[in-house]
Amino acid sequence: MKIAFSEISMPKRGSLAVGVYAGSKLSASAESADEASGGQIRRAIAASRFTGARRQWLEIFAPSGLDVRTVFLFGLGDEGKLDELTLEAVGGELVRRANAAGETGVTVLLDDLDNPDVKPGEGAARIAYGAVLGAYRFDRYRTRESDDKKPTLTRVTVASKSSASARRRFGALEMIADGVKLTRDLVSEPANKLYPESFAAQCEELRSLGVDVEVLDEAAMRSLGMHALLGVGQGSARESRLVVMQWKGSHRKNAAPLAFVGKGVCFDTGGISLKPAPGMEEMKWDMGGAGTVTGLMKALAGRKAKIDAVGVVGLVENMPDGNAQRPGDVVTSMSGQTIEILNTDAEGRLVLADALWYTQDRFKPELMIDLATLTGAIIITLGAEKAGLFSNDDTLADRLLAAGKAEDEGLWRLPVGEPYDKTLESPIADMGNISANGRGAGSIVAAEFLRRFVNDVPWAHLDIAGVAWSKKDKPTVPKGGTGFGVRLLDRFVQDNYEA
Repeated sequence: MKIAFSEISMPKRGSLAVGVYAGSKLSASAESADEASGGQIRRAIAASRFTGARRQWLEIFAPSGLDVRTVFLFGLGDEGKLDELTLEAVGGELVRRANAAGETGVTVLLDDLDNPDVKPGEGAARIAYGAVLGAYRFDRYRTRESDDKKPTLTRVTVASKSSASARRRFGALEMIADGVKLTRDLVSEPANKLYPESFAAQCEELRSLGVDVEVLDEAAMRSLGMHALLGVGQGSARESRLVVMQWKGSHRKNAAPLAFVGKGVCFDTGGISLKPAPGMEEMKWDMGGAGTVTGLMKALAGRKAKIDAVGVVGLVENMPDGNAQRPGDVVTSMSGQTIEILNTDAEGRLVLADALWYTQDRFKPELMIDLATLTGAIIITLGAEKAGLFSNDDTLADRLLAAGKAEDEGLWRLPVGEPYDKTLESPIADMGNISANGRGAGSIVAAEFLRRFVNDVPWAHLDIAGVAWSKKDKPTVPKGGTGFGVRLLDRFVQDNYEA
């Protein structure tokens, strides 16, 4: 789908989209369209329940007096109170409605929507951004999709008084969208297509954007003492990998980077502690944290972020096999700390233990943020609405919460601390990989386990198990892989480290 920007003019073909404020107050574009149609727009509004409330829609087909097939009216809510997320939702929803109507092109008129709440050109750029996010489909394996289900929309044109500014602003937003789409692709791929080696190859493609990429094989990890990570993958026919991606955009010598670390369990059977069969097919997306880190690195490099960032992803498969790790085994992590394996399905924290230690030891980062589909307990706690946030630094946590709110990728902070740490005690090793006291506070105990491998680095852990995959559509987030975290972390970087 092609995105274009233009000056204000009534389209001569395709469809038209114009905004209406709360109380059925027409925008200037809607007024012009209404006049050209002989008042059809006002009559249609009067005959419907459409009031211009935020995210309301009304479609008028084959209006006379206009050279378009369809007029889409979208609600903007109270005048003067527009926000970026509303405009993005307009773009995403418009794509879906245009496809449902069989439209091939749509023009959005935003003549008077630029106001003090939205910078010149930002409104048009945000609608285009939402359209790109909303148009995403993972359909590479479909061979028999009927024509009436295939998308028809090939072009979205956003017309505004600030088209040049919108075009410039969209350039950066499009790079972020590319990162989100990469994450969605990675999370959606089946495990027979995406496994540690092929995932690492996807990371290597970022070199074309100027990202330095290193791939550590099992021999390299073994020499570093990463036996916690390697233990998880030892039952798989697929070898494990650790990938290091570096973006050096600050051009400052010896600058401490921002570090992002992702859990990449490309498929998780649970290992010897085998998961139940129902729903196991979904465990292809247990690499969601690594997917987010990879998409973020693409976004940062694509828009030439003026920071230094390092992304580290630990890539494994957790499979039952004669060589698989057993409950009761003891492994020695890269940190030298020993871990008793009480449950082989608590594997993501073992991958992150070595990845976090390696990252803080090698790069001495300004901060570390890890992302992982780590616990089912976080879904019980927060459902599919927010990710769990755990941190040893209040400033870092507050900045992440603010970024999540700005991008509608919500976080909820949960505690860490000594009472939870004590539950990890083991009679034969430095710690167990799960609580010795049962299932209580499972997400917190998992975060507390990770905290043992960060030293004094400001650190945050995002448990994204409930939000990396969605079973319902939103305007800019289709069903399936959501790409959660790319936008959040890009905003976090922009607002706090590039300002």
